[in-house]
Amino acid sequence: MPAAWSISPVTSNRSGSDLLTEGSRNYAIVTAAYWGFTLTDGALRMLVLLHFFRLGYSPFTLAFLFLLYEAAGIAANLIGGWLAARYGITRMLTVGLTTQILGFLLLSGLSPDWTAAASVAWVVMAQGICGVAKDLTKTASKSAIKVAEAAAKAEDAEGRLFRWVAWFTGSKNAMKGVGFFLGGFLLEALGFRGALWAMAAMLALILVGVVTSLPAMMGKAKASKSARELFAKNRAVNLLALARVALFGARDVWFVVGVPVFLYASGWTFTMVGTFLALWTIGYGLVQAAAPSFVRRSQDGLSTEVPAARNWSLALALIPFAIAALLASGAGLRPDLVLIAGLSLFGFVFAVNSSVHSYLILAYAGSEKSAEDVGFYYAANALGRFGGTLLSGLLYQVGGLQACLLGSGLMLVACFVATIALPGRATP
Repeated sequence: MPAAWSISPVTSNRSGSDLLTEGSRNYAIVTAAYWGFTLTDGALRMLVLLHFFRLGYSPFTLAFLFLLYEAAGIAANLIGGWLAARYGITRMLTVGLTTQILGFLLLSGLSPDWTAAASVAWVVMAQGICGVAKDLTKTASKSAIKVAEAAAKAEDAEGRLFRWVAWFTGSKNAMKGVGFFLGGFLLEALGFRGALWAMAAMLALILVGVVTSLPAMMGKAKASKSARELFAKNRAVNLLALARVALFGARDVWFVVGVPVFLYASGWTFTMVGTFLALWTIGYGLVQAAAPSFVRRSQDGLSTEVPAARNWSLALALIPFAIAALLASGAGLRPDLVLIAGLSLFGFVFAVNSSVHSYLILAYAGSEKSAEDVGFYYAANALGRFGGTLLSGLLYQVGGLQACLLGSGLMLVACFVATIALPGRATP
């Protein structure tokens, strides 16, 4: 096992069962920490939406509040991966949790006596800090899975990696859905400021657990010496990053603005819309966790997984076009029910596709700089979310939900084209 992936200086002297136990233990700690973080992250989104909607902010202003949150993730993922490789994953996980606490405390300092412009600027700044925290924490956590799996390597190493990635990613998204409910509950029970303080205290406890439980140097490797080296990824990582931009742009181009606005315009209440989005996110996460059941495994970890990524991408690209055709046909079906059925199918296929991608990035990642490769990949993920968020509002304003669906379908075609070129083996 390469020294860069050693969990501690004495790991190499331990038995295989000890390595498996420590690898599984570290995986469990990282997963639990990220569950807690994601729970507060989902709650934060609902807190901000409900609180400022209640204060009378326009939909455009509400969307603007999250713009820096999404944009911050692009740089945070790139820099976070590099820093995790240089200083260790545990330290970067600690930085991410600390940054989120800082964002909560800053947001709680918002005063009702401020002008609308000052309030918006303050919230955007605090949200930007939380966006950095989210992607620093995610990059460190996903990279830690590769480290923990390497320490626990045994006969079924690749199968374990896929299962661990799928469970981590799926459970994270399910927890985010639970966070939507938590945000509404805390806002009602404790108020805006009290809810933020409660979540900051929760993260402080998680932070203590991470610092005292994980090896400080976990995942530390020789860092890139230059910005050029940081961006010089292998062909597989570059192609997968391109596919990821298109994949998440295709989701958010209709999910961020199009779906909630369309359902509200169809007669749904705000509570009904919020509940549906929460349930959809939980279901989406559960499917991600079960993704290995839908993908035939290979011994080398790529020969069947790469074709699976292509097939699931092609199937996914057909769904938005099919929904748009049904909505335009005037077949007498209730438009909101057509959307719900289509979105449910979309969520299932998208979840499996996304989980396969999350596995492939770790399979393709260079062993000595996995954190940097993962950071680069999730920077592409953040870029896709940012572009999808912008286009969601623009396309809905220009052509309604139909335009959002067509835009999603075209992005997914681009995702499929990128996956066609993926190599069938990891390349150095």
